[in-house]
Amino acid sequence: MSSRLVGVGVGPGDPELVTVKGVNALRAADVVVVPVMDTGERGRAEATVLHYVPQGKVVRVVFALNERSDRARREAAWDAAGGRVAELLARHGSVAFATIGDPNVYSTFTYLAQTIAELVPGVVVETVPGITAMQDLAARSGAVLTEGTEPLTLVPVTAGSAVLKEALAGPGTVVAYKFGRQAAEVAEALAENGRLQDAVWGSALGLPEESVRPAAELDGTPLPYLSTLIAPPRRDGGRGGKL
Repeated sequence: MSSRLVGVGVGPGDPELVTVKGVNALRAADVVVVPVMDTGERGRAEATVLHYVPQGKVVRVVFALNERSDRARREAAWDAAGGRVAELLARHGSVAFATIGDPNVYSTFTYLAQTIAELVPGVVVETVPGITAMQDLAARSGAVLTEGTEPLTLVPVTAGSAVLKEALAGPGTVVAYKFGRQAAEVAEALAENGRLQDAVWGSALGLPEESVRPAAELDGTPLPYLSTLIAPPRRDGGRGGKL
């Protein structure tokens, strides 16, 4: 039988936001891989997984999650992680990989799956969707992501502030991921485009250190790296005005 690698989205950090299908996938797998940085601390994915499976079933695999500048080092880490997971697949029929958010949205699982497809011929790769940070922030803040015909633009600010500014100049809601280190530039871009007043940001959603605040309070102080921003468009048409 073919080995099976399942990417499981475990949400933004609140263990109650893992779907029933996600929990079942984690429990059905022979082992559950969680990504960790080379510094070794427990990440959100691992902390969430341990609410549902025993520690003995969890395998920690190092990824260069904090490497942004050295591409060679980052890819070497991906290759090493892929080799480790390939070894696990050789010994076990089913391996789950837990990732925060959704495995198909800016996830480490994407790179792992590409590597495994090359290393393990015939492997079956599947994904289980997870709740994203923008959905969780919308729920916790009361922000409406989209109405009627509005588009929704998701931007990783690691791509540069110019990408965010271009999105904010367009229509619909703009969501920015990983903007914490560029909080000052983000606040400036929001103000320039008249989006500051209705925007909200959040970090550590569902965790004890959770923070959900109006973007108007941004003062340039760097925020946690995994901060999320929602900047809705101006909605002046009343109920159903965007239909």
